Amino acid sequence: MVFSSLIFIFKFLPLTLLLYYISPKPLRNLVLLIASLVFYGWGEPLYIVLMIFTTVFDYICGLLIHKYDEHIIKKKIIFILSVIINLGILSFFKYYGFLVDNINSVFGLNIVASKLPLPVGISFYTFQTMSYVIDVYLKKVQVQRNIISFGTYVTMFPQLVAGPIVKYGDVEKQLKHREESLEKFSEGVEIFIIGLAKKVVLANNIGLLWTTVKATSFGEITVLSAWLGIIAFTFQIYFDFSGYSDMAIGLGKMFGFELMKNFNYPYISKSVSEFWRRWHISLGDWFREYVYIPLGGNRCERTKQYRNLFIVWFLTGLWHGANWNFIFWGLYFGFFITLEKMFLKSWLDKLPRVLFHVYTLLVVIVGWVFFEFESLWGAFKYIGIMFGFGSNGLYDKQSLYFIKTNLLLFIAVSLCSLPLLKGLFESIKNKRKGLKAIAISMMYLALLILSTTYLVNESYNPFLYFRF
Repeated sequence: MVFSSLIFIFKFLPLTLLLYYISPKPLRNLVLLIASLVFYGWGEPLYIVLMIFTTVFDYICGLLIHKYDEHIIKKKIIFILSVIINLGILSFFKYYGFLVDNINSVFGLNIVASKLPLPVGISFYTFQTMSYVIDVYLKKVQVQRNIISFGTYVTMFPQLVAGPIVKYGDVEKQLKHREESLEKFSEGVEIFIIGLAKKVVLANNIGLLWTTVKATSFGEITVLSAWLGIIAFTFQIYFDFSGYSDMAIGLGKMFGFELMKNFNYPYISKSVSEFWRRWHISLGDWFREYVYIPLGGNRCERTKQYRNLFIVWFLTGLWHGANWNFIFWGLYFGFFITLEKMFLKSWLDKLPRVLFHVYTLLVVIVGWVFFEFESLWGAFKYIGIMFGFGSNGLYDKQSLYFIKTNLLLFIAVSLCSLPLLKGLFESIKNKRKGLKAIAISMMYLALLILSTTYLVNESYNPFLYFRF
């Protein structure tokens, strides 16, 4: 089950909200836990056992680490065991086939690896449970003795499938006491509707262009079509993932939770480093806190700083998927971020401001090619076409048709990628009185109806981060 589906919007969510709010406050975590298990089990009935095991295992590890706080060796053994089990489960389901394929390729073997379906959201909830155990071990948070509350944290359906990755310390107090109010609920509904529209109206429609271009043989793609296609994907993945994150944040508010912002207009960035401070913020925070800083972060000598960056970006790429294209994609961004730290940023600072954006967007757009193509050969071939290598020509009738039929959509997604519209809307929203308040409410209703219309006639409704 995904948020951008009619069964979720008009059946599962209203019923869950009804049961949640008619329940006494002490029982609301239990209601949310049961609803989350139903949500997950809807599409993953078998793997719900895996999620429950992870939840119970890390709950017990937290209790034991707290119990043996004065016994350093026992405490460390339990901590290491927790990390090994969590990473072991993640590696088995996500990387086992990839590892066997590479062993076969290198040593000329023919080991048969069973293709296991990837449990939805395993990368997200594994990182969440690990953050809890790590923080209990480091005494950053108090141990959670209530397994219902801990289970709610791990399985909470608003952020279960695609984040944001919620560290336990961010919601520790909210699991015990959180404010549910009509104002917060209505704000959550508004954020959810905006996220839904971003996903269904913008991402799905601009994504159709990329699907068409990608399905075209390399020998028929012109330079213009190649650029139009990957720019379409650039917008698709942003509105797809940020829309889903907005829906998660909105749902959190409906249940009284405050979840962190996961995107902050990344395409206005003036450097690759800034782009990654604005894109998938919760993942960047997780790697910075649990990998980069423990390795020494910026506190060590320059060469070690660069080493730390490449380790983080190798792991970032690997986290996204068991394929060499993701690893290359992660190292690709690590390379540019390292260059910026070394000298590139100081050079760019001397250039006109607009060139900052051109450089950043160019690096990001090319990076999305590596992200999207499973084959590195295919990615390099496509990039070659983008820059005129090959005999496909600059443009043809099809590429001009793409521009003609998608021009207004490109304008819309470009404007919605900027904070300008949001700033204008927020200024009106904060002054809503009388007719303005009615107009704003009608606008949200219109967005919901428009999104629902697209879902009713749904023929193309992928969720790109569902595979992670």
